[in-house]
Amino acid sequence: MTASTTIHFKTVSNNGKTGPIPVSTSSANTCPDACPFKKNGCYADSGPLALHWIKVTKGERGGSLEAFTNAIKIFPRGQLWRHNQAGDLAGDNNTIDAPALRAIVKANKGRKGFTYTHKPMTEENQALVKEANENGFTINLSGNNLKHADELKALGIAPVTAIIPDNAPNKGETPAGNRWIACPAQTRENVSCATCKLCSVSNRGIIVAFKAHGISKKKIMVASEAF
Repeated sequence: MTASTTIHFKTVSNNGKTGPIPVSTSSANTCPDACPFKKNGCYADSGPLALHWIKVTKGERGGSLEAFTNAIKIFPRGQLWRHNQAGDLAGDNNTIDAPALRAIVKANKGRKGFTYTHKPMTEENQALVKEANENGFTINLSGNNLKHADELKALGIAPVTAIIPDNAPNKGETPAGNRWIACPAQTRENVSCATCKLCSVSNRGIIVAFKAHGISKKKIMVASEAF
């Protein structure tokens, strides 16, 4: 992990979608250029989260990898937590920092950490993502649309998510025939990451689809469909 990377950890989130679980935020240098939503409709670029993310990126909030992993280690066994409500896996731009990711995976042992990545699936990145999932830290591959989700699922290394229009049905099949379900926290009352836990299941077969939302949802869908 480069010296410019900062990670902020909050032990109890006040975000209604995640629910009251621990969440982290990584500085913006971790976000890959491979993501079509980077500075182009990303949900983390607006609202209170954007203000928080800017402070983390500037180093005004958060701390080192060691401080972050030490915080994870004190959680009880089975604790559900979300890595990166904003930001991506450790490593500048399109790369994954192997030692940093392995340190997080090790700290998470016995706990239920999960996250998402838009890092491009190069051979090196694939190997690291597969290794993490096999060792208890769930990394979801972020599909830009259902077709892209099919491509990622065919890799066979990790669970997959996708972006769908806000007026899409709540379940269906991808072009390749893979089953998908809209994020339950978006479609059901009183459901959050804390109660759903679907994205923390590394061996699930179904794709979790997130409906484009927020003030930039039109921009998100344009970027998604252009991929």
